[in-house]
Amino acid sequence: PLEERQQVVTISPKKLEHQAASFARKYLEGQGHQQNEYHLEPMATDGSTRLFWRIRLENLEDSMVIMANPPTSDFLRIENQAYLLIGRHLQEKGIPVPKILAQNLLRGLFIMTDLGNQHLQSVAKETTDPIPIYEAVLDELIRFHVEARSGFDTQWCCQTPKYDTYVMRSLESDYFTKAFLIGYLGLNRDWSFLDPDFDYLAQKASLAKADCLIHRDFQSRNIIIKQGKIGFVDWQGARLGPPAYDLASLLIDPYVDLDESIRHALFNQYAIAVGNVDSALSEDLKRYYRYIAIQRNLQILGAFGFLTKARGKSKFSQYIPSAVITLHELLDVVSDPKLANLQVLAVDLHEQFRKNPVSDKTVD
Repeated sequence: PLEERQQVVTISPKKLEHQAASFARKYLEGQGHQQNEYHLEPMATDGSTRLFWRIRLENLEDSMVIMANPPTSDFLRIENQAYLLIGRHLQEKGIPVPKILAQNLLRGLFIMTDLGNQHLQSVAKETTDPIPIYEAVLDELIRFHVEARSGFDTQWCCQTPKYDTYVMRSLESDYFTKAFLIGYLGLNRDWSFLDPDFDYLAQKASLAKADCLIHRDFQSRNIIIKQGKIGFVDWQGARLGPPAYDLASLLIDPYVDLDESIRHALFNQYAIAVGNVDSALSEDLKRYYRYIAIQRNLQILGAFGFLTKARGKSKFSQYIPSAVITLHELLDVVSDPKLANLQVLAVDLHEQFRKNPVSDKTVD
């Protein structure tokens, strides 16, 4: 989100760890655990500025997770509120998310159950046939989209109440231009000729029904697999929207880079399953999926460009070539004359990355 990208963490990691340890100690003492019966282990983070630790309890297999997201701005304060309220709602609806055991909103600290440390990304990479595990994920995703919609209050949302043209234009298309084309590739020129394409793309994508609950960052590193069970994390950006967005986030996810045949099979499975719930959702999916997938693809490239250049997290650059290829393929399949400028750009980017697949670079 744009608001998140503008924040600067002003509390040192060492101080955050001290606050987290103190919060954990108070909670665990209340549960009857002595200080010598547990310890905190730092956990790896991705693009977020949040910090995580795993709480290991002696003589117990179960562990907990503590998250620190200090509310150093109004947006982060609202984001923490969304994390709490949406998380509770999803838990009550039976969606497989961690249970929030304790929270301190003043400091932005949360203790929750531990879903494990194996992402769908690693599971998919280690198997010769990822379809069964993806089928299980899709079963839970439909429940998220449909069942969790009931009783959801859009006032809980930290950014926008629904996935709309504002999000598409400002937080996806413009993000792509500023963070990827200019920020990452160094192409500091006038890109306003893309605006009609972006406006048209947003208009087409917005025709899909936006009354399901969507996660909005439903990629493999936000999906945890533990002993065959599915779990979801990073739900604070949830809002109303078209289910096609989450499906696209999963299927074109550069972390895994699924074969097109697998994407096609999973798309068909989801279309049938969601059609059994609401035939209109299935029709919308078939009609607008590719436009929504292009929107998501623009967001992906913007995010990876931003994380690589602005945040200095170069590990994300390795996924950019795959996302460029997917953008080219999606626009080629859609072949909409009103996206001609964007399609020409995608062809050029694809050719540049094909000639020089080194991902951390500047294109002439």
